[in-house]
Amino acid sequence: MRIYLAQHGLAIAEEVDPARPLSPRGRADVEALARLLGEAGVRVGTVVHSGKARAEQTAAVLARHLLPAGAAAARSGLGPKDPVEPVAEWVLGLTADTLIAGHQPFLGRLASHLLAGDTERVALAFEPGSIACLERETGEEWRLLWMVRAELVRAARD
Repeated sequence: MRIYLAQHGLAIAEEVDPARPLSPRGRADVEALARLLGEAGVRVGTVVHSGKARAEQTAAVLARHLLPAGAAAARSGLGPKDPVEPVAEWVLGLTADTLIAGHQPFLGRLASHLLAGDTERVALAFEPGSIACLERETGEEWRLLWMVRAELVRAARD
């Protein structure tokens, strides 16, 4: 079982648009990441997002490439400052590979909780447009398989 933690792409500043949708650079980064993952054969059974515009748009792009004949769905409890424990319990019950498109500091805290059992210990360096793949073989133990940051995809694209 794998879980993919994707931080939304770079968003427009709140002063420009309070809804904070993806910026043109953010959309380009997420599109490039989605193409890379799709070409690498990554597929998921579910894509969820926080419901905020930038996470919803990120999830939609990733779902188009990684979730054959499916669509992303909003899920409560994935906001930037939400507690991670309920989501950590939820992922233990999943049977299909799942992608969560969300925000910092939530994703970093969730990754730290799953990998180290400590939400305050920074385990992964997320940035807008990045994704981490965690795998659970049995029980509740997770391990990091890989992480791709937008800066790497951008450098390969440019």
